[in-house]
Amino acid sequence: MSAALALASRGRARTAPNPNVGCVIVKQGRVIGRGWTQAGGRPHAEAMALAEAGTESRGATCYVTLEPCAHRSIRGPACSDLLVAAGVGRVVGAIEDPDPRTAGAGFVRLRAAGIAVTTGVEAAAARRSMAGFLTRRALGRPHVTLKLATSLDGAIAMASGESRWITGPEARAHVHLERSRHDAILVGRGTVGADAPVLDVRLPGLEARSPMRVMLSATAVSDDWHVIPTPAAIATLPATDHLFVEGGAQTAAAFLAADLVDRLLLYRAPILIGAGKPALGDIGLAALADAHGRWRLVDARALGRDRVEVYERTPCLPASSPI
Repeated sequence: MSAALALASRGRARTAPNPNVGCVIVKQGRVIGRGWTQAGGRPHAEAMALAEAGTESRGATCYVTLEPCAHRSIRGPACSDLLVAAGVGRVVGAIEDPDPRTAGAGFVRLRAAGIAVTTGVEAAAARRSMAGFLTRRALGRPHVTLKLATSLDGAIAMASGESRWITGPEARAHVHLERSRHDAILVGRGTVGADAPVLDVRLPGLEARSPMRVMLSATAVSDDWHVIPTPAAIATLPATDHLFVEGGAQTAAAFLAADLVDRLLLYRAPILIGAGKPALGDIGLAALADAHGRWRLVDARALGRDRVEVYERTPCLPASSPI
């Protein structure tokens, strides 16, 4: 399943509105088929893996990060039907598909055909892998990552506005990798006016994965940007399951105040600025006690001389939610 999850990451930010799924088919201890959802949502991961495995699929075990779909489409057959037709002996699935057209029906169809089904394997990792698809299904909006790059004392710039560069080249490269994993990237109108940011991906081989640029502005109209008036309007962004919010301080505060941040990327450089510009404006916190228990640390690592910490909102969805 870990290999299937790694394959699934290849399709992230390229498959909306379909989920980015990974699939591995194994027979007698040997991988005979690999697949991941392709750009635009088709072919599905299972179809790709089955095509590679061919007739060897009969009696094999299929590991897939999301329940095989049960609905038929003009774009392709249901993956549960493909697995039945291929004669696989067992399907190991991570999580159930929340799409009401499948929602358990895929696993039922497989069991009805005599295929052994195991579910819940690496479920938490699969939810994280498909956070955009699951958040869109559960909340009707993209999954939001907020990026902040600060000094040790929480400043994002000098008092003069100078901010290039707080972090070093390794941290900045990591930001570009994160950009490539998102459908859209958002900044405020003030950032656009002050910095004229390009917001593309400048890593060799990933340039084509530059996300759609979004500006938060109540009044601005631009042919070069997709403009939305409020944080809540992210629900209207086309083909966007993963949104990357880069700044500035008031935009970041607006998303936090609206409780629309699911994941926080905090890059910290080993420098002190003093009377600089703070990372955040007012987020509407009424009492210090309300600040506790909102975030959990899920990753931390060194990036050259800098450090990145990754936090997830807790709880971001009701316990009964598929994510």
